[in-house]
Amino acid sequence: MDRINDTCCSEDKVDECAQKLKVCGHPMRLRLLCRIAQGEHPCVSDLWSCLDQPQPVISQHLAVLKQKGIVQSEVRGNRRVYRIVDPFIRQILHSLQETEEEKAEPVSSR
Repeated sequence: MDRINDTCCSEDKVDECAQKLKVCGHPMRLRLLCRIAQGEHPCVSDLWSCLDQPQPVISQHLAVLKQKGIVQSEVRGNRRVYRIVDPFIRQILHSLQETEEEKAEPVSSR
């Protein structure tokens, strides 16, 4: 059993990752994160227009992501823009993007 504990993440790290995955597991939050990862620091109006959701819905989900330290916002001019600051979540989104790109490749090029 000691050998398993030496090679796996600590219990605290596993709990931390599980909480982040739970927060990001909501379909709307995952869509938001994907859009934020694709864009040049989008603002709320960019997000709600492309996700076809009311602004209050987008703002509520962004507030949860901010509270959990997954995204941060800053004011640029008259816009509040968002970016992903959590490296764990950034890596997951990168992996999702790579998976989608692989699916889109023609079979002969693999």
